[in-house]
Amino acid sequence: MSNAPEFCEMPQWLFDLDDARPVQMPTRLPSFLRNHKRDLRDRFALAGAVALQDSDLLELIISRALPRADVSPLVERLLLTFGDYNSVISAPVARLLKVDGMDMEIAQDLKLIEASAHRLARARVMEQPVISSWDAVVDYCHTMLAHSEIEQFHVLYLDRKNRLLADEALARGTVDHVPVYPREVVKRALEVNASALILVHNHPSGDPTPSDADITMTNQIRDAAETMDIKLHDHLIVGKSTELSFRSAGYL
Repeated sequence: MSNAPEFCEMPQWLFDLDDARPVQMPTRLPSFLRNHKRDLRDRFALAGAVALQDSDLLELIISRALPRADVSPLVERLLLTFGDYNSVISAPVARLLKVDGMDMEIAQDLKLIEASAHRLARARVMEQPVISSWDAVVDYCHTMLAHSEIEQFHVLYLDRKNRLLADEALARGTVDHVPVYPREVVKRALEVNASALILVHNHPSGDPTPSDADITMTNQIRDAAETMDIKLHDHLIVGKSTELSFRSAGYL
C-alpha cells in the first residue's frame, strides 16, 4: 500500500472570478496635500476670506464633500469654465454637473452657499427704509442677479415708510430678453398694498446700459403705477461688476 499523498482537483470557487470587483481600500492624502489643506483652513481662521484666492475658497468648500481627494484639478476646471468664484457659486446645477469630476452633492453645497449669500444680503435691507440704506439695496441686487446667465426681472415692493414688503421675480427670460407686463407689476403692487416700487433686472452681457426697450418698459410701468398713486423710485440694471440707476442717469 502506497503512502504517497493523494492529489485532488481544486474545489469550485464560491463565486465566479469574472464577476469579482476590486475593492479600493481607504487611503490617506499625501502629506503635502494634508499640509496644504491645513494651511488653507488656518489662513481662513486667522484672516477670513480676504486671505484666500477664489481657488482656495473653492478648495475648502469642495474638500468637505471629498475629504480624501485632491480637489485642485476640479477647482481649476470650474474656474476655467465659469471664470471666478461668484460665477461658480451662481452657476445652474445642470451646468455644474457637466464639469468633469462634479457630482450632485458638491453642486448642492455650492447652491447652499449661494442661497445663504442671498439670505444675508436680504437681511440687511429688511425693516430698513431703502432710501437711507441704498448701498445695502444695491449690494443685495448685485448679489442676487449679477452672475445670472439669463435675464431676470424683479420688483421690490415698498410700504409708505419705504421699507421692503416683498421682493418678487416676475419674469425670467433668455440671455438678452425678458418679457415684462406693466399691468402685472401694478396688479401685484395693489395686492401687497405697496406704495412704491423699485424695478431691478440684470444684463448677462455685463453691460448695464439700458436698451430702448428697457426705457420704454420703465416709462410704461411708471405711468401705470402713477394712476394708482404708486411711486416708481428707480430702476436698477445690474451688470457683472457695476449697476446703473435710471434716476441717477437721468432716465427717470
